[in-house]
Amino acid sequence: MNLIDTIKLFVFLLLAFVAFVAFNGNTHLFDWDEINFAEAAREMIVTGDYATVRIDYLPFWEKPPLFIWMQAMSMKMFGINEFAARFPNALAGFFTLITVFFIGKKHYDISIAFKWMVLFTISLLPLFYFKSGIIDPWFNYFIFTGSYFVYLASQTRRISHIIAGGILLGLAVMTKGPVALLLAGLTYAMYEVFNKFNSFLSLKLIITGIICVFSVGGIWFLHEWFNGRWYVIEEFILYQIRLLQTEDAGHGGPWYYHIVVLLLGVFPSSALMIEYFYRNGSWKKFHLQVFMFCLFAVTLVVFSIVKTKIIHYSSLCYFPVTFFGALGWNKIEQTGKASIFFKLIFGLTGFLFAFAFLLVSQIEKIKNWIFQNIEIKDPFALANFKQNIEWGGYEWLPGLLMFW
Repeated sequence: MNLIDTIKLFVFLLLAFVAFVAFNGNTHLFDWDEINFAEAAREMIVTGDYATVRIDYLPFWEKPPLFIWMQAMSMKMFGINEFAARFPNALAGFFTLITVFFIGKKHYDISIAFKWMVLFTISLLPLFYFKSGIIDPWFNYFIFTGSYFVYLASQTRRISHIIAGGILLGLAVMTKGPVALLLAGLTYAMYEVFNKFNSFLSLKLIITGIICVFSVGGIWFLHEWFNGRWYVIEEFILYQIRLLQTEDAGHGGPWYYHIVVLLLGVFPSSALMIEYFYRNGSWKKFHLQVFMFCLFAVTLVVFSIVKTKIIHYSSLCYFPVTFFGALGWNKIEQTGKASIFFKLIFGLTGFLFAFAFLLVSQIEKIKNWIFQNIEIKDPFALANFKQNIEWGGYEWLPGLLMFW
């Protein structure tokens, strides 16, 4: 990589990180996840007990502690506030951009690497989640990098790759739970089916990977067990099963819920991804593309089947959607033209976003009409709507620029 490209990378990463941290302390923690995780971190600091996750000073079994530790460390640095609760995910965004850049450069070229990184930054939901205080950005990062190293191990047979993959997947388990292993395992299995099992891992590599996963991912569970809190592990397992089988906390939705979320929420990457598959029939020839497709398909199918539908459940798909989006962008750049199909999707989705931004800028004027004509059942959402917001008067500009 030459000096100019190095400077471009440094400047882009700096600007992206500024975007990830900008104004993060100006907005209250906005939902159940942000509030609970930040409170758990605060209670760790207050009690001095960093081995136990608590809410209201009672054991909290829904999440392992790794992300809570990150927030507690951040609060030690910046104080107990919204900015500190969200700072770990700004770092997740920074490391995510570096990672996708070097993977893109390794397997393709620096042009694809920059495009992948740019799309990850400007797509709506990925940017939003790097500015949030929820677990998923780090959880997804560990699953993606762990699965990627397992994929590399299948190609290179290097034990260092499987060790790295096992450690990273163990960290994913310590972040949110064993669903990480389900997603990574199904992705690898699907990849081998596509590859006709020609790169199947040896028994030695499989055993090494499993040992690494459980050596890292089992630390918290073993600690709880040895300290007589087996009931915490039991409740954790029951909670995971409940998410699969029921619409937990009222979060239900149709089977196509996550398709709509990804199409709209990861715009413009989603439109560019569709363009790539629409115009390219040879993607199965490239191993990394097959791996990324398997990661996308497994994540989308699993969380379409799961009864609980929450917007960030499909966020692991941000990696393959932005990846294929970068390839679609490159295809348009190489040919100098885009398909009519892409122009239609891009134009229609862009119009919807522009209209939505303009509507949000006028929300204060139509708030009373909403209260009179639309029933808002969620008390938390209703309380947020009733807050008095000071508008700067320029909120309509993003919508106008998108129409332009």
